[in-house]
Amino acid sequence: MKKRFGIDIDGTITRPDTMVPYLNKAFNMALTYEEINTYDLNPFVDVSPSEFAAWFHDSEPMIYSESLLVDGARECLEKFEQYADLYFISARRKDLIDVTETWFSTNELRYHQIDLIGSHDKIAMAKKLKIDLFFEDKHDNAVTISEECQIPVILFNTPYNLGPVPEQVIRVNHWFEARRWVENWLKDTKMPE
Repeated sequence: MKKRFGIDIDGTITRPDTMVPYLNKAFNMALTYEEINTYDLNPFVDVSPSEFAAWFHDSEPMIYSESLLVDGARECLEKFEQYADLYFISARRKDLIDVTETWFSTNELRYHQIDLIGSHDKIAMAKKLKIDLFFEDKHDNAVTISEECQIPVILFNTPYNLGPVPEQVIRVNHWFEARRWVENWLKDTKMPE
């Protein structure tokens, strides 16, 4: 029986530095990816939270359509597909499904299902889909998913997620490291060649 992998989209299969050029252009800044030490981007711009939210809402379709696939993601996901159904669970708004599906098609990524839940609270969806393993870039999501769902979570290291993690959250630096961990995790399961 196939496993069920839950996979975040932004910052996990898209490059985690995607937002930097858009922020710099829109807000006339010279921010670097390494300077972003918190997931919330509002503190880095000199506008009110409501102004930033409005800009982000209006900019999301363009940003998501132009996001670059992170190195190694396609190759690893193709390998995972041999022994797992791939469920992409994202905080993106539901009305961005067409942009999202087009991006997946353009990047030649297959999936079992895409769920845009409009919230960072992915626990209910992970439980509903009976996810066995999750891939994430947001620190608090990784921690709560691992604790509430009692599953391992692969957390991709970024400057904005460096807090401590429980044992079931596995930090990795790139997709090939994640793939090695997954293959070891599945060592009791016959892996396809």
